[in-house]
Amino acid sequence: MVLVIIMLVGAVWLLMSNRKVEVRGGDESDEYGAKTGHVYDGIEEYDNPLPSWWFKMYLATVVFAVIYLVLYPGMGNFPGVLGWTSVGSWQEDVERAEVRYGPLFARHLETPVEELARNPEAMRMAARLFANNCAVCHGSDGRGAYGFPNLADDDWLYGGTPEAIQTSITEGRSGMMTPFGNILGEAGVNDTAQFVLSLSERPHDTAAAERGSALFATYCVACHGVDGKGNQVLGAPNLTDDTWLYGGSPEIIRHTIRNGRQGNMPAHKELLKEDRIHLLAAYVYGLSQR
Repeated sequence: MVLVIIMLVGAVWLLMSNRKVEVRGGDESDEYGAKTGHVYDGIEEYDNPLPSWWFKMYLATVVFAVIYLVLYPGMGNFPGVLGWTSVGSWQEDVERAEVRYGPLFARHLETPVEELARNPEAMRMAARLFANNCAVCHGSDGRGAYGFPNLADDDWLYGGTPEAIQTSITEGRSGMMTPFGNILGEAGVNDTAQFVLSLSERPHDTAAAERGSALFATYCVACHGVDGKGNQVLGAPNLTDDTWLYGGSPEIIRHTIRNGRQGNMPAHKELLKEDRIHLLAAYVYGLSQR
C-alpha cells in the first residue's frame, strides 16, 4: 500500500515539476521556446513545458488510479467499497451460464445411460464435456496413456456398467499397490514377475515362474485373486489379459512389484453437476460399445 501511494504521489510531483520552464546553461530562445544550450549532431534541446493535452491526459490517469483503488481491491487488504472479487465475478459468470445452458443438460438427466449413448445430439454435448474435463488424462479419443486407463476398450478396473462409471466420475478413484521390493528381495521380485508373465501366456522363465507362484499366492491373491483375474471392487487389474496400465514388459512388471503404484482420479462431484456427469457417463459407456 505504501509503495502504491509513493508511486502516485511521485507521478504527480514529476508531472507538476515539469510544468515550469527553467533553462540551465543557456539563454537563447526562438519561436519554439527557450534553449538549454545542449546540442548533439546539430539537434538542439529545448526546455519547454509538457503539451497541454499530454499534461491533462497524464493527470486523468492519476485521477483514474485513485478512483479505481477506492472502488476495487489494490491497496493491500482493503477490498474496495464495491466489494468486487475475481471469484465473485467468476461465480456470476457461472450462474449466468447455468441459466442459459442448464436446461440443455437437464433434459437428458432422466434418460438411461444406455439409451443416451445412442443419442447423437447428446453425445456431441458430452464430447465437449469430455474434452474439457477428461481428455487431458485419457486423451481426446479416450484411449488413455501411460498410467491412465483406456476407456475405449472393454477392460475396466472398477467396472464398466453405467452405475460404476458414474461412481468413478462422481467420487473419483484412488488405486494403490503396495511396494514389495523390501519384502520379496530382488530375486523374489523377478520370480513373481515371471509368474505374472506366465498368467498371460507370454514368454517367461518356467523355473522362476514356478517359484514365483508361491510368492504370488502369499502376497498377491488377496487383491488379484487366485486366478489373477483381478477384483473390480478393489480396482486390482486382471493380470491374465494383454491390457496393461503401466506397460507389460518384464522390466516394467518388476518395477511395479518392487515399487508399487499410486493412481488417483479426482472426484468431479464438486466440479460438475449431476446432469453433466450423467452425460459424461453415457459418453464413456458409448466409447466401449463402438
